[in-house]
Amino acid sequence: MHSKTILIVDDEAPVRDMLRVALEMADYRCLEAENAQAAHALIIDEKPDLILLDWMLPDVSGVELARRLKRDELTASLPIIMLTAKGEEDHKIKGLETGADDYITKPFSPRELVARLKAVLRRAGPSTPEEPLTAGGLVLDPVSHRVTINGNPVEMGPTEFRLLTFFLSHQERAYTRTQLLDHVWGGNVYVEERTVDVHIRRLRKALTIDGHERYIQTVRGTGYRFSVQTVERV
Repeated sequence: MHSKTILIVDDEAPVRDMLRVALEMADYRCLEAENAQAAHALIIDEKPDLILLDWMLPDVSGVELARRLKRDELTASLPIIMLTAKGEEDHKIKGLETGADDYITKPFSPRELVARLKAVLRRAGPSTPEEPLTAGGLVLDPVSHRVTINGNPVEMGPTEFRLLTFFLSHQERAYTRTQLLDHVWGGNVYVEERTVDVHIRRLRKALTIDGHERYIQTVRGTGYRFSVQTVERV
């Protein structure tokens, strides 16, 4: 059983230290960020199970970051607990209205924090299902790391595997190259947009069995979409 990963977002190092110690004692893995930009990169790269998010952050506030995460379908279900020194009722309501799952006012005891965190994680349920992903005769098994088409094994590189996993998890939606870079390559990796095109070509080549490469469609002016509803070429 892997321990859950918690991202602590607070611009005060002593607060992050206190939270990290309390959570590590409760057997959680901790990541830390001091601002919204660093937090977003870690969310993309590490995919934490929950965020402890301070209300007051430099540049972009915690409330604004929470609002952005809840607007993005790829992070909308990520549980968020807001942390703040403000105890007024209207601040609590505003935090919850952004989509935060819970709200804790400083100071709080480590026992209270861990109890509230466990409750939110329980409600959130499993975030990474390990069921095979399918489309037509295409099957991707994330546990065994195998891909087959109509029972025939398909060989592909690790980047193409991650790209296909993303597409199968988000079918029938168009994504820009920038979005694909963020969610497949990660927010801290510098890769040019044209690199996406190279890996799309490799993935299409790997899926040529029984014409499955046609599921990866170019969307003019946007990027790419994975769809089993293929369009006839004229």
